[in-house]
Amino acid sequence: MADLSPTVFVLYGATGDLAARMVLPAFDQLARRGLLPQDWRLVGSGRGERSDDDFRDLVRGALDEHGDGEPAEDLLGRLRFAGGGFTPDDPGQLVDAVAAARDELGDDAQLVHYLAVPPGAFEGITRGLDAHGLAEGARVVYEKPYGTSPDAFRELDALVHEVLDEEQVFRIDHFLGKEGTQDLHVLRFANGLFDSVWSREHVAQVQVDVPETLDVADRAEFYDATGATLDMLVTHLFQVAAEVAMEPPASFTPGDLQAAREAVLSAFRPLAREDVVLGQFEGYRDLDDVDDDSRTDTFVAARLWVDTDRWRGVPFLLRTGKRMAEGHQRVTLVMKRPEGPVGALPGGGNTVSLSLSGAGELELGLVTKRPGPDLDLAVAAATLDLGKVDGGRPLPAYASLIHDVLVGDRSLFTTGAGLEQTWRAVRPVLEDPPEVQPYAPGSWGPEAARALADPCGWALGS
Repeated sequence: MADLSPTVFVLYGATGDLAARMVLPAFDQLARRGLLPQDWRLVGSGRGERSDDDFRDLVRGALDEHGDGEPAEDLLGRLRFAGGGFTPDDPGQLVDAVAAARDELGDDAQLVHYLAVPPGAFEGITRGLDAHGLAEGARVVYEKPYGTSPDAFRELDALVHEVLDEEQVFRIDHFLGKEGTQDLHVLRFANGLFDSVWSREHVAQVQVDVPETLDVADRAEFYDATGATLDMLVTHLFQVAAEVAMEPPASFTPGDLQAAREAVLSAFRPLAREDVVLGQFEGYRDLDDVDDDSRTDTFVAARLWVDTDRWRGVPFLLRTGKRMAEGHQRVTLVMKRPEGPVGALPGGGNTVSLSLSGAGELELGLVTKRPGPDLDLAVAAATLDLGKVDGGRPLPAYASLIHDVLVGDRSLFTTGAGLEQTWRAVRPVLEDPPEVQPYAPGSWGPEAARALADPCGWALGS
């Protein structure tokens, strides 16, 4: 894009799994769509020694497995590699590689650092940016989890603010970059049909449900040290709940959107032990790199209360788990049942449900008359595939967020103040967790989780 400055991207962890699965395919998508600057370089940083051509072969293989096959035109020619690692004491080849890229693009080229590395590496790289003169004026993208506990979060955030201004920091949560999550804004604020019922007067429950059929065998060591609560609840599910619950922002500018999201995060009531169910799928302890007596949660369901005038008394039900019956990413508003002449209603009554997968899909659950001579009622669904809206070309979440970093749009990124509130809300459960309960692979999790959704029941798997 002609209006974007020449840019040097530095990708830490460039030879790792996250880069291969998510970050490099996102760059390829942006290149195909003409959404990158006209002049740019991507410098991969890693501990090992490899040539630029070796790195290009690695990227080609990653895109063949996880992307759209053959890389976008000219993408491989813009790749460089800087080996030797990167620490506060030793920058390896990175400082020289960045200087060489800037010589090619011009001294005014902006610098973007992307930390696609485990959270334990954030501190060393952040200190290294400061020590080697790579922080000034740069934008820095931190992957999740941004901290692994409330105290670890505070220590990391304090260090980051020693080195960087808040405007330089982009804490990525790819659920906020999903087309479906962004559709929540428009669905609610641009349609009076929904805006008028988006409150406790009309909504009985809000459900944010992300069951997964996937195993964790390919990253069992990481997962056993993390679990579902830290991997998903305190990050993705809390952020999506805030998107649903926030008050109308003054505008759709980045600052106003972030302020609205953070205001409602501060209204999250700390989770009570009795409002959380933890589970572990049977056979998890048999996986390689998992302790034989592991108590790691592979499932979490929580009943969250949002203490605002709009939502007081409405349970926000959050659920995610591995090896479950089906895979979904769905937000559902379960509407209160109308009072009037119609007696018992079938099923769950009216629902407004938005799938966050792919380009998003809106589904309305309606009570209708079953065709025939009698007044028999049935539940029917009206579905709108948002990916088929005229003129639409959805972007994958990672591609969308990387593009936002390029243009400096922080609307869909979390702030330190907002994350402070999520850690506050989850702290009681981290300090005094309920017992982890077993569940069968292919099920909907521990039976105790069903009771959290009473009296309406889960929209999925009820």
